[in-house]
Amino acid sequence: MKRYRTLLFDVDDTILDFQAAEALALRLLFEDQNIPLTNDMKAQYKTINQGLWRAFEEGKMTRDEVVNTRFSALLKEYGYETDGTILEQKYRRFLEEGHQLIDGAFDLISNLQQQFDLYIVTNGVSHTQYKRLRDSGLCPFFKDIFNSEDTGFQKPMKEYFDYVFERIPQFSAEHTLIIEDSLTADIKGGQLAGLDTCWMNPDMKPNVPEIIPTYEIRKLEELYHILNIENTVSS
Repeated sequence: MKRYRTLLFDVDDTILDFQAAEALALRLLFEDQNIPLTNDMKAQYKTINQGLWRAFEEGKMTRDEVVNTRFSALLKEYGYETDGTILEQKYRRFLEEGHQLIDGAFDLISNLQQQFDLYIVTNGVSHTQYKRLRDSGLCPFFKDIFNSEDTGFQKPMKEYFDYVFERIPQFSAEHTLIIEDSLTADIKGGQLAGLDTCWMNPDMKPNVPEIIPTYEIRKLEELYHILNIENTVSS
């Protein structure tokens, strides 16, 4: 079995439960605006948001364009004229408080940091990700955090990974594994950068033929088998 030395972790829906944080932030935002948040609105928001972030990954939009237009675009469909930038600022404050952990994340990361060099690789908004990681208690376990907002590039761009690799001491792509939840941004980016990839796929989403991860897991604890180490928590 292959021996890895360096592990690159995404944040959202990989070690932190973004779905829970997002749901709470949306509810608080709409309450603040006195707008009823319907199930249809929630579904439409996800569609709009995912489309905008995909455009960002493809270099067609800036991060500011994504976050400052998504709420105004959503609410316009329901007859509300709003300031997207102000809504984003309010939403961001609510979202920053969400640091719920994916099941098993704290025990896994605290165990792995004793045997591997751990790093964060994320496309999220820098200030938000730093705060959520600090509040979760995970920050001390990582040697560095590489946020696309700070690097000037984003996953899946090769330039993003070049930036990361240059800043990891004695880096070896052969001995590095990236663990992520997004096929288009994360797994594709890892493949383009020459890394082995592990797709966190708890909902068993269908794969796409052109992006095949090295490994696929439904729970974080499955990493113990991939890394060929003992789960000292459950043993």
